[in-house]
Amino acid sequence: MKITAETTLTELSAIISDTLESKNIIATLSGGAAVSIYSENLYQSADLDFVTAAPIDVLKDALEPLGFKHSGNPRLSVFDHPQTIWYVEFPPAPLAFGGTYISPSNCSLIETSCGNLRIITPTHSVMDRLIAAASWNEPQSLEQAILVASHQREKIDWGELDNWVIYEGIVTDKEIVEFYRKIERNLPS
Repeated sequence: MKITAETTLTELSAIISDTLESKNIIATLSGGAAVSIYSENLYQSADLDFVTAAPIDVLKDALEPLGFKHSGNPRLSVFDHPQTIWYVEFPPAPLAFGGTYISPSNCSLIETSCGNLRIITPTHSVMDRLIAAASWNEPQSLEQAILVASHQREKIDWGELDNWVIYEGIVTDKEIVEFYRKIERNLPS
């Protein structure tokens, strides 16, 4: 599939994900791009973060036929495409939210017209943003967690999220208290 200036973030994510999987590369979309998708683009990400264990050379071989170019810095896993505003980055595996590791097989696989997209679940997306908010006192991450929870309320595994907050030891952090207040749920105990 050809990438153009009109290719949406979801389409681009699916093209990349499907291409990587066709090369037996497991890479899971996370971070701000997942927030963009789950908030129906109320949050606009500047990049696509795909968590993978694949080395840079393998990623280059898979992505160059799509028109992506590696940054050239062997320490950075950043790829650009001349037709899109988003850059692609590959944080190293494993996929984790705080001290909780998630297998790619426990993530979502969304079918699109551009291919299948492997992406963290809405619950994982909230975890991702909440751990950033609690660890680094990031108001933007807290707002992103609220956006995802508000737009994906029916798809959030609230039991899993509550247990995770307790397990991570952040249940009394001000950001977590604020999150539960804003989404009108009781704090887990």
